[in-house]
Amino acid sequence: MTVHSSMLHIRVDDETKEKAADALNAMGLSVSEAVRLFLRRVVAEQAFPLELKTPNARTREAMGEADAIAKRRRPRFTTAAALMAALDKTGD
Repeated sequence: MTVHSSMLHIRVDDETKEKAADALNAMGLSVSEAVRLFLRRVVAEQAFPLELKTPNARTREAMGEADAIAKRRRPRFTTAAALMAALDKTGD
């Protein structure tokens, strides 16, 4: 029985592709093999094989804070001691 195959083209930024390829290579997989494995799981399970969740309110707040910090392009804490003191206050 002859199996026909098709090409699948996706767009992803270079950094993500490179980091994913490195991680997958460490697992003994190529990017192509990982995509094939993913698609086979979709077919077998008839569902998305990864758990997707909407971030809760605390996570959304933290994501917003991280975005604001990144836009300011300066650290939130000026010293490691200030960071540690803030962590000690919150108990996190």
